[in-house]
Amino acid sequence: MIDVNALSDKWVAEVEAASDLAALDSIRVTALGKKGEITGMMKQMGSLSPEERKETGQALNKLKNAISDAIDARKTDLEDAELDARLAQESVDISQTVRPRRKGTIHPISQTVDEMIAILGEMGFTLAEGPEVEDDYHNFTALNMPADHPARQMQDTFYMNGHSGDEGSLVLRTHTSPVQIRTMLSEKPPIRIICPGRTFRCDSDATHTPMFNQVEGLVIGKDIHMGHLKGCLLDFLRAFFNEPNIKIQLRPSYFPFTEPSAEVDIGCSRQGGELKIGEGNDWLEILGCGMVNPRVLEACNIDPNEYQGFAFGMGIERLAMLKYGIPDLRTFFDGDVRWLDHYGFDALDQPSMVGGLSR
Repeated sequence: MIDVNALSDKWVAEVEAASDLAALDSIRVTALGKKGEITGMMKQMGSLSPEERKETGQALNKLKNAISDAIDARKTDLEDAELDARLAQESVDISQTVRPRRKGTIHPISQTVDEMIAILGEMGFTLAEGPEVEDDYHNFTALNMPADHPARQMQDTFYMNGHSGDEGSLVLRTHTSPVQIRTMLSEKPPIRIICPGRTFRCDSDATHTPMFNQVEGLVIGKDIHMGHLKGCLLDFLRAFFNEPNIKIQLRPSYFPFTEPSAEVDIGCSRQGGELKIGEGNDWLEILGCGMVNPRVLEACNIDPNEYQGFAFGMGIERLAMLKYGIPDLRTFFDGDVRWLDHYGFDALDQPSMVGGLSR
């Protein structure tokens, strides 16, 4: 007769003594596997009488269940202990000093745009935006540049696939002037807006990139004249460069959407090979401007006999380079973290005319 209690005590003791899951599985195979001790006993029941077979089978099943239960319980304990050890090993000591991480900074382009908005916003301008993919009418025709106008050849234009310069073509806008057109078509004068945004032209060197940022301003009202334009630009440039004695001069130029048109030069010094804004007897071209061409007003359903206006436009990268001493335009788009660490601005340094443009 099989001593079930003795066998149960033996195997349960071995199970409880198993130090890890591998040892526990070895005990299971030795006791309950195909060649295990309990399995071997069950195979020998064929030689027993029916009465002995019944009694032995019940005893062995009871023994088998007891060992299986002990193995399951020990397996759970070992898995819990293994998890606790892993968690202890992977835990984070929150009392340790935090490893310093790189602090994010504001890109000089974003900072310069915010500075421009802060200055011109104080002067009564509101922000206007438009699509970067424009149609031929808003980008050229409404700006006094019909299909055969030479000014279209002056713009190295990116045409969308399937478009080649015909009427109705789609282009990547070559300037933010289409935003002015859309505003004049949707709003009635008086209008006073600024239009910052990305623009695109086929050009790339140290001072030109295929994509660049531009801001344009537009004022439409009654009795607007060149004196208003010059005063507006003078106040803006003095505030932007923080130079109260800056002087400017307007040189005659040509733009199809303004008449008369002018290039604006700003006073500077180049002594010793160093450029300084606001002092000296030299001049530096900085932006273009002019009175809005009456044909542009007519294209936007504004009576040029009743309303006049002025417009100006400047490259944001160019102003940022001059103000912050950045020598190469292409570095704005290189994505070099070291460059951004050097020229970037604190994320909380929000420009305002009260708190200051940049610190």
